Parts: sequence; structure tokens; C-alpha cells
Amino acid sequence: MKVLILGGGGMVGQKLAQQIALHGLGGQTADITLHDIAFPPAPIAGSKQVVGSITDAGVAGELAKTKPDVIFHLASIVSGEAEADFDKGWAVNMHPTWALLEGLRAEHEADSNYRPRLVFTSSIAVFGGPYPDKINDEFLSAPQTSYGAQKSICEAMISDFSRKGFVDGISIRLPTICVRPGKPNAAASSFFSGIIREPLNGQEAILPVSDSTRHWHASPRSATGFLTHAATLDTELLQGRRALNLPGVSCTVAEQIDALRDLAGNDVVKLIKPQPDPVIEKIVEGWPRDFDPKRAIALGFMAESSFKEIVQVYLDDEM
Repeated sequence: MKVLILGGGGMVGQKLAQQIALHGLGGQTADITLHDIAFPPAPIAGSKQVVGSITDAGVAGELAKTKPDVIFHLASIVSGEAEADFDKGWAVNMHPTWALLEGLRAEHEADSNYRPRLVFTSSIAVFGGPYPDKINDEFLSAPQTSYGAQKSICEAMISDFSRKGFVDGISIRLPTICVRPGKPNAAASSFFSGIIREPLNGQEAILPVSDSTRHWHASPRSATGFLTHAATLDTELLQGRRALNLPGVSCTVAEQIDALRDLAGNDVVKLIKPQPDPVIEKIVEGWPRDFDPKRAIALGFMAESSFKEIVQVYLDDEM
């Protein structure tokens, strides 16, 4: 089986590649190709790294010509960067997806037996308020950020190309992935990980929002599980609705901090320093807070049941 991971140099892409390299995918061993603009120093055994930008002319089409069986599309810039740089957001988060789909369509039209599984990492940013207490599987997708709009349009394109039989696509709307290892990124949601990760590593962390802020989370371990499950799922079960809200944990920042205190003690919690940031507050205020993802759960997707479990995953996997 040939597997292509776009955005394979990122944290989730690396964890996904490690998982597939160790355990295969759908009971098969995999020939893994990772594509990204940069990679960590230590390559993943059994994988091939291709350095390049998916935004460059012709790159998506050339990747399609390799005819991978499964494509994980993780390549994007994050929410804060997409909002701050309008042109870059569309250039990275939307246009390459169209180019990739057109490339895969060309391969299908040359060989009608070729119809790859395409797993697209979408986002809960495809939703906009006003919100119900819990967003169910019938709630309207009406994004209120550029990032959300870009993800929503990619979902629609993948659905249509799948309807026409060019690809076999599925879009999974990831919760905010927390606790992310490594350094903070430009995502507006970065602080959700930072207020746990930095104190656990003996560093101060800035909290830019009120501790009453509620959000939807899942661990990197769950993210890897979501992706591999989506790659092997019988998409006939989706009945044409190819975008899924995935399970996660809804909790307030205060509940995040309580979980950290329970596992690491109050001295660690004291390293969190409230420092309101009106820009971050405004962005986060417009995000979903809780979900009722019955479809995904019925289809076998699984996540943690408490934020304490999410912190424990970070301790187990990263420390």
C-alpha cells in the first residue's frame, strides 16, 4: 500500500507516520511518503521524505501522479496565521486542495480503477455562532473566520469529487489537539496546550483568556487514531455526508488547570500567568464549545473522556 502524508513534517504528520510504520494500515504494510516544507532532524524509519511546498505550481499534480492508495491531507497554515494573512491563508489552505483533486481526477480518468482514499483534516472552525449548548450532526456549517471558510470549501470540493467517483474522500473535523508537544505555534488556540506543556516543563505560560472559556479538545494520540480509522472506514456508511464532527472533551480553562493540578501539583499551576489578549479573546469567543458527535462515535471514532486523560497522554507519550 502506498501512503502519502501531506504536511508530514508537522507534529501530527510525524506521529501518524510513526504509527503506520510500526503497525501498518488496514492490516497492510505501507510504503510511506512524507511531503512538507521542512522535517525534524531524525527521519522516520521506513519512510521517504520529500521537501517542497504544496503551493508551488505543478507540485500537487506531480504528487498525484505517484498514485498513492491513501492520502492524508494535513498541510495547512494555522488559524491565527490564516486570519492575519488573508492571501497566504487562501494560497495554502484552499488552492492546493483544488490542484490535488484535479491531479487525482486526471489519474482516475486515465485509469478508472484508481480511486484513492483521501483523508482531509478539517476543523471545528467550519462552524460559526450563535451556537446551541451542544453542536449536533445537523448543525449548519457557517464559518466566521477565513481559516474556517477555507476548510469548509475544501470539504465541499472533496465531497463533490467523491460523488463523481474521482476519489473516495472523508473530511474529519478535528477538535483542538492538546497537549501538543514542542514549541508554541501561530494558532490562536496554541495557549490551550501552552498552559499545560510549559508549566510541566518548568516554564511560565501566558493565559490570554478568562478561565471560564470553554473549548473542545482531543489528544495527539486520538488525532492519530482518528486519521487511521478514517483511512480504513467503509465510506458507504457515510451515506454521502463525507464530513464528520469527531469526539472530544469539552471543558473550561479552569477545568484544564484543575486537571494539571491533580496530576502535577499546585506549584506547577502557579507558573500560569493570566494576561488578557483582546485579539485572542475575540477569536476564541467565536469558536464552538461542545459537541454531540453521535455519527462519528457510531462509526467507531474514539477520544478521551476527560481532560485529565488528555494531560496523562502528554505525560506518558512526551515526558
